[in-house]
Order: sequence, then structure tokens, then C-alpha cells
Amino acid sequence: MAKRRIAILGSTGSIGTQTLDVIRQHPDLFEVVLISARNNVSLLVEQAREFDADNVVICNEEKFPELQKALEDTDCKVWEGVESLCRLVQADNVDIVVGAMVGFSGLKPTMSALEAGKIVALANKETLVAAGSIVTETMRRHNALILPVDSEHSAIFQCLLAAQGNEIEKIHLTASGGPFRTWNKERMAAATAAQALKHPNWNMGAKVTIDSATMMNKGFEVIEAKWLFDVEPARINVVIQPESIIHSMVEFTDGAVIAQLGYPDMREPIGFALSFPSRVTVGNRKLNLAELGSITFSEPDLEKFPCLRLAYEAIERGGNAPCALNAANEIAVAKFLRNEIGYFDIARINEKCLKNLDFIANPSLEDIYETNREIASIANDCLD
Repeated sequence: MAKRRIAILGSTGSIGTQTLDVIRQHPDLFEVVLISARNNVSLLVEQAREFDADNVVICNEEKFPELQKALEDTDCKVWEGVESLCRLVQADNVDIVVGAMVGFSGLKPTMSALEAGKIVALANKETLVAAGSIVTETMRRHNALILPVDSEHSAIFQCLLAAQGNEIEKIHLTASGGPFRTWNKERMAAATAAQALKHPNWNMGAKVTIDSATMMNKGFEVIEAKWLFDVEPARINVVIQPESIIHSMVEFTDGAVIAQLGYPDMREPIGFALSFPSRVTVGNRKLNLAELGSITFSEPDLEKFPCLRLAYEAIERGGNAPCALNAANEIAVAKFLRNEIGYFDIARINEKCLKNLDFIANPSLEDIYETNREIASIANDCLD
């Protein structure tokens, strides 16, 4: 495999740091040419020095002088703002763009990478949730490629590689159930952000961890799967699998089911996306089925996890509804993390914003940005 030059959008977050760990293990296969962060200057500087990155971008322009001073004794080129990031991902020296930014902010640079015909290893699910039809059409028009980094979508992709073109009957997206899987609704109503951040299996950033606790994360993954694999939502089933060993399954018309298994470690799907179609070792724990003993399944409780229901409703409605749900959820989760609202208020805000949406059946990219702005404003005013 020829050496691949990697740009990491969001290198200081959970996915970004684990991507760098994969690259650290394989310096003969991967080279870091671009890293970026929104605010974390100190870690960004450490990464720039360790990996000798050609370009370093801080998206929060107020932090630019601090970054520039910290790297003035290096050969790193230092830039500020999302527009710089959008330009740099299109450069000839970038082979793969890792989309690891959090939230709606990842849409614009991801679109820029696709317009340049790049391979995008996508972990930023909000990009496809907010603008799935536009993103996938842009990918096709520019002969770009999206490789999924989410463990569930990577698993589906790997199962489909084994399918050899056979028709899909159903996709089974597995979910851990998060920290509140065994709690009753009354106890969940009093849950704090600190409790919600204690995920039993995965090490993730704060936003994704809260989304896992509400199962909005799984709802967004249903929307992602529709666009990534061209499967209608009615054929995408969510099943609770608390051990997080089966990352997802694909069922075929003859009833056969192919599953992808492994201990929870995001470096495995990251490594697969970076090296595809090859595989690289990532230092992860190898699966021991006898030691594991058993794997259990159950259906999600939509009374306890109404955000999952709202995600299905949004994608069935289509248009700019998923974008609105994503925008509302970003604001609601931020409020919850600041202890301004309760656990079930997240779903209430999301539902209210969907009901107040100025619906557009076939939105343009400009419509998506406007929907995001309008719904964010509505969500900010909710429950104040």
C-alpha cells in the first residue's frame, strides 16, 4: 500500500486523537499533512510537533495568535478559520480527509473535500443527518468516496463487502442502550449530565456520549445508514446489544444474517477506513468468544428513548426535517451539559422544533444552513 497523506478535521477530539494513534503505529503507511481544532491550542501544538504537520488550522480565529506564537519555531504553516480549512482539504497533497469535527460545523469542510474528489473517512454523522441527499449527490458528481468511521456503519460496510451484491432485506443497527438502559423512566427523568456521561462501553466525546444516553445517536445512525447504503428507514432496525460486541448486522432476502464483531475500540473502524481495502493492526483487544460467554438482545423502549422515535419521524418526513432535528438536538444537548434542562427536556425541545419547522421538501444547501440557523434560535428560546 502506498503511503497515504491524511488530513484530520478535529484532531484534538476523541476520534481525532484515536486516528493519530493509528497513524502513530504505522508511520510507514500514513503521513499527517493537516490537523485542525476549534479551541484546544495546547493539544493541537503537541500534535503538530509530534507529527510534523504541514498545515495546522485553528477554527476559532480568536485563538490564532496563541497558536501562531506557539509554532513559530517550526516549519508548520498556521491558519485560522473554517474557510482556510475548506481550502486546504482540497490540496493535491491530501489523499484522505478524516471528518472528526463535532456537530453541524463539519458540513462545510466535508463538502469542500467531496467537491475536490477526496476520500472522506466520515465520523461526523451530523453531516449526513443534516444534508444527506446533497452530500451523497456531491460525492457522486465529483467521483469522491465516503468511507464510514462510525463502528456501526463500518460494520455494515464490511458485511456488505461479503454480500457480493446480493439484495439487502434489512439492516440491524446495534446499540448499547447507554448508561440508562436498565433505569426506569422516573429515575431517568432526574438523571444528571454527569451520570449521562458515564457510558458503559465506549470512550467518546461529551456530545456523542449524551446522544448515546438519549439514543439520539442511534437515531442519527439510522438516517446515516439510509444515505450511506441507499436503504429505506423501514428496513433499518435498531436492536439493543449491551455488550457492544456485534457492531451491526445485515440480513439478506434468504434469511441469512452477516454480522461484524469485535471488542469496542474505535481504532478498528478508523484503521479500516484509512487503509481500505487493506487492514492494519491497531493494538486493539482481540475477541475471545469463549471468554465472552454470551451476547444478549432486546428491543429499544421508545417511551424511555423518545429521541429515537423522533429520528425515524424526521427521516420519514424527509426534506429539511432531519436538519432541524439535528440543530435542535445540538442546542438541547448543550443546555443539558450546562445543567440548564432535564434529561427528557432534550426530547421535548427536539419535538417542539420539528413541529415549528418551516418544511422544505427539496432543500438546497442554502436552505439547510438557514434551517440550521432558524431552528437553533427556536431551540435556544425553549424552556428559558
